Amino acid sequence: MIRLGMLTPSSNTRLEPATAALLRDADGITAHFSRFRVTEITLSAAGLGQFDEAPILAASRLLADAKVDAIAWNGTSAAWLGFPRDEALCARITDATGIPAATAVLGFREAFTRVAIRRVGLVTPYTGDVQEKIRANWGAAGFDCTAERHCGLSDNFSFAEVPEDEVAAMARAVAAEGAEAVAIVCTNMAGTALVETLEAELGIPVFDSIAVTLWAALRAAGTDPGRIAGQGRLFRL
Repeated sequence: MIRLGMLTPSSNTRLEPATAALLRDADGITAHFSRFRVTEITLSAAGLGQFDEAPILAASRLLADAKVDAIAWNGTSAAWLGFPRDEALCARITDATGIPAATAVLGFREAFTRVAIRRVGLVTPYTGDVQEKIRANWGAAGFDCTAERHCGLSDNFSFAEVPEDEVAAMARAVAAEGAEAVAIVCTNMAGTALVETLEAELGIPVFDSIAVTLWAALRAAGTDPGRIAGQGRLFRL
């Protein structure tokens, strides 16, 4: 039995059912969730303060009580805070619990690297200033967000209410502008169930944050992500 511990933003309603759907046919793998408070995505002091390490580490220690094989941060905050933020967080989680750690954003970086992606189509629900931070951080790492679409939202709960057809339309738009892969960056956005259909239509990888986090967690746990079948190119990397 492989148990995956998932750190979850408190106002997120998408990632738990989506993760369960991804694991539906994966015998012997279960996901277990621990929440800490995240209600807004902004660059304000209050918005950034939600990602201080103390509550994240407290939630990690609760997951450790369930003897999970890996702990994954199901959030994309390091996309605008910078990759080093999640690198340090993973080290701190492992120091505190003795358990390997992974994150969505580090998972994106690994997936882009494995497929040699340099032109990313960035799709998010976020506001323009957050979007520009992501583009700057990812561009500095060699992942040029040549095309982007965002919804202009900041209330984390509202991200889950963006319709699937709107998410799909944004993915098609960035693909049409020459992206080598689509990145749906938000673990509270309806992208997971769209991946197979969009990849078949667009002919490029579509990386959804919820799926990326699961993929990264499986790798951290020493488990073959290929055990997740029929959920897009990511799980065949």
